[in-house]
Amino acid sequence: MGTTQAGGGATVRRLLLGTQLRKLREARGVSREEAGYSIRASESKISRMELGRVGFKERDVADLLTLYGVEVEQERATVLGLLRDANASSWWHEYGDVLPGWFQNYLGLEEAAAEIRSYEVQFVHGLLQTADYARAVVTAGCHATGPEEIERRVDVRLKRQAVLTGERAPRLVAVLDEAALRRPWGGAELMRGQLDRLLELSELPNVRLQVLPLGNAGLSAESGAFTVLGFAEAELSDVVYLEQFTTALYLDKPAEVAEYRHAMDDLVADSLSPALTRDLLHSVRQEL
Repeated sequence: MGTTQAGGGATVRRLLLGTQLRKLREARGVSREEAGYSIRASESKISRMELGRVGFKERDVADLLTLYGVEVEQERATVLGLLRDANASSWWHEYGDVLPGWFQNYLGLEEAAAEIRSYEVQFVHGLLQTADYARAVVTAGCHATGPEEIERRVDVRLKRQAVLTGERAPRLVAVLDEAALRRPWGGAELMRGQLDRLLELSELPNVRLQVLPLGNAGLSAESGAFTVLGFAEAELSDVVYLEQFTTALYLDKPAEVAEYRHAMDDLVADSLSPALTRDLLHSVRQEL
């Protein structure tokens, strides 16, 4: 279980394993409560396992396979092999002292996603931030935090960005409220560097950056920032990520996800085109 691999790979396998266990349970007509009892756990743990939100113990999965009537050795070996890959360590585990568990879940989903669609109101999206911008934001948001912890948090943010240029780079659709561009984190020089970074990344073929101008009320997303993550694997449903002050919500019910996808479509339609967005970025930079 000491294996280390790309976080997205482990996360995909965890999600696939959870989905497979749910299908086996439902096909057998076993309730979550009954499944939990069989492995000395609660119904909520079975739910978290099926959603890929927790790690898996080999003994638990083996017991569930027996309960679900999976007796053929080859079928059991396939599932248990998936489990071992799902439990591989990810790069961000070494930052566990500065990252809450609910955000580590997001990092796995982000690396596993084939498409990331995000609306940001207050900040530039984490995948698009410069080190200086990230440091200013982290410093402002971390009360009573020492310099070493701040730098470790910045390191995490910069390591995340490798996903945009990796072999399995996702398509990123980022809608950014203009107010975030005009919020002077760290002063004019820092913001000029951040605007230059946005201009550079907006040229990547897999990045679509659009700004929602100040004149637009943005009523299609009045609840604030959100991210919709989509996956290449047909068995995996989209997930909506909503970050809060001390935790985060992960929504995957089709009706809820559809609402956020619709809101994102409206935001894209209401925002400046990528070309006009680059014009605005140049304009804002000249004003600094």
